[in-house]
Amino acid sequence: MTSSECRMDAASVSAIDDERLDWRFRSVPSSLWGLTIGEAARLRPDLFNSGFLAPMVVLDSRALDHNLRTMSDWCAGHGLRLAPHGKTTMAPQLFARQVEAGAWGLTCATAGHLRIYRAFGVSRIVFANQLVDPAALRWLATELERDAGFEFTCWVDSVRAVELMTEALRDATRPVDVLVELGADGGRTGVRDEAGALAIADAVRKSPALRLAGTGGYEGALAHDATARSRDTVAAYLRRLHALTIALADSFETEQVIVTAGGSAYFDQIAEELTTGWPAELPVVPVLRSGAYLTHDDGFYRRISPLGAHPRITGTPLLRSALRAWAEVTSKPSSELALLTLGKRDISFDEGLPEPRSYQRSGVTAELSGHTVTKVNDQHTFLALPPDSPLEVGDRVCFGLSHPCTVFDKWPLIPLVDGENVTGFVRTYF
Repeated sequence: MTSSECRMDAASVSAIDDERLDWRFRSVPSSLWGLTIGEAARLRPDLFNSGFLAPMVVLDSRALDHNLRTMSDWCAGHGLRLAPHGKTTMAPQLFARQVEAGAWGLTCATAGHLRIYRAFGVSRIVFANQLVDPAALRWLATELERDAGFEFTCWVDSVRAVELMTEALRDATRPVDVLVELGADGGRTGVRDEAGALAIADAVRKSPALRLAGTGGYEGALAHDATARSRDTVAAYLRRLHALTIALADSFETEQVIVTAGGSAYFDQIAEELTTGWPAELPVVPVLRSGAYLTHDDGFYRRISPLGAHPRITGTPLLRSALRAWAEVTSKPSSELALLTLGKRDISFDEGLPEPRSYQRSGVTAELSGHTVTKVNDQHTFLALPPDSPLEVGDRVCFGLSHPCTVFDKWPLIPLVDGENVTGFVRTYF
């Protein structure tokens, strides 16, 4: 484990622009079919007058740039390494921008994610899960042997997992670095107590295939709002993680000790609890795994983020929502209801319904207020209209979205926009 910069294969990322557009990308104008992604981007097509089909999801390029700079600068100023969780976007072009902005590494969650990351040459990966599948572990071993510069770390939360990993990696030439994952009652994975953690650490040290490299966990499963009670719960968990790391100090087998927590909701508390109070002889590298900061949102993260609508951090610019959905008013069966071409197949609905922001008609865009989404079906959004609603059939409505993690997987190609001009396309791989 080193402190070198994270790297990606620039040629592989650049090659995304060589893919040709066609019917597979449902919102893309047919006039662009046959062009490469890069060629289409260089035309800077107009979002409303070039034939893009609704519904469509777009990314605001200026908001993305702002969020990249804001989080990179904040982490650097607070002693945190940033390993963004790529499951949010699964977009190597965005991964590359995060790495260019100073990301220490990238986080993934599944073996499938891991193979995609490696296809684009990601050199440092935090696998925020236990990896016990024998086929995946054998594949990982070949990657570690093939590339001496590849750094990989994953979780363990049971002695059984250590045994399974050791068996699958019996022929590996490089050890796999693991972190003891601390959980909590009511949370998700992770060992629940110090005694169990010590037993796991002992098993790792006895394994010829593994090295104990630190501790980790996820605080976001324990709280879901920004109330004082929730923040106290998060703080208590992070203090347990801090104490566990010190308790395991004599068990670590690497030059540096990773201590990682993750999420986009409580990163202020992670900085407070995990960047100070370490014994001088313990070379801790505190790593934050936030992912949703890149796009932020108009719902869950806006409410709960330390840099959201109710900021808990001062002196730092607030994050900006970068994710938008455009849909067409396809029916207005009454003066109180409109139906739009936007549904569960297109946008998130698990952490809040979309919020109407503006509408577009005949080349003119205007703000929209007093309109509320009441429900979302597979292919329709139900929009409650105020008495003075200007909306008519054929108008396009822009929505802010909540919880970006369940939006990107629905769109293999997302236009990057500056105002009404498309300046690029982001390719996703799910």
